[in-house]
Amino acid sequence: MPPVSHSGPLSVVAIIPARFHSTRLPAKALAEIAGRPMIQHVYERAAMARRVARVIVATDDERIANVVRAFGGDVRMTAASHRSGTDRLAEVAASLECDLVVNVQGDEPMVEPGMIDEAVEPFAADPDLQLSTLRRPAGAADLQNPHVTKVVVDRDGYALYFSRAPIPFVREGAAPPPVWRHVGLYAYRRACLITLAALPPTALELAESLEQLRALEYGIRIKTVESAFDTIGVDTQEDLDRVRRLMGAPAQA
Repeated sequence: MPPVSHSGPLSVVAIIPARFHSTRLPAKALAEIAGRPMIQHVYERAAMARRVARVIVATDDERIANVVRAFGGDVRMTAASHRSGTDRLAEVAASLECDLVVNVQGDEPMVEPGMIDEAVEPFAADPDLQLSTLRRPAGAADLQNPHVTKVVVDRDGYALYFSRAPIPFVREGAAPPPVWRHVGLYAYRRACLITLAALPPTALELAESLEQLRALEYGIRIKTVESAFDTIGVDTQEDLDRVRRLMGAPAQA
């Protein structure tokens, strides 16, 4: 993919893909936390990132769109046929004029604005960079949990592989290398996002059910940044109850 040269600051749009029909926790985007819907918490935190000029919610559901409009947020309706949040992002990005698009997960009500800035930071120094994401040190429990994505990186922080399996394998007696878990926040050059979404899914992507493997299989390098922050994704009722407690709201039946 050809490099893109820039003069001046990069223009950054954060897009939050949000759908109503979540498999494990339906309607979680609208779940109330401390008096506000989850999607509003995500939106307001994304807007606090220093490098973000605009925040947009991308959804195919009028219930979510109406809630976003009610709190004064910017929302775009997208096709209902998208296979993934990345495809939904790309539809919106195609109509924007910006340098970078940040994919902020709609089920991260405690996302730190600084995490978005961390993902954007490497682009200012590298005009060839097309895609970045975040990583955190992995714990022992993370390694065996298939719901936690692991990543191995090269000496410059570029991803070598992502997997739900425990990687890297460490032989008995060998010194263990750093072990990282992936944090699913991405920053893309706008053109890279649109190109990537148009490419057919790949064998590794389908086998692991990890979209970022498509980029690696097509030769798009992914810069990973060790984040100084952590967050909690909401996939289950237990996750939601935990987030409610941490954000000062009681768990609900």
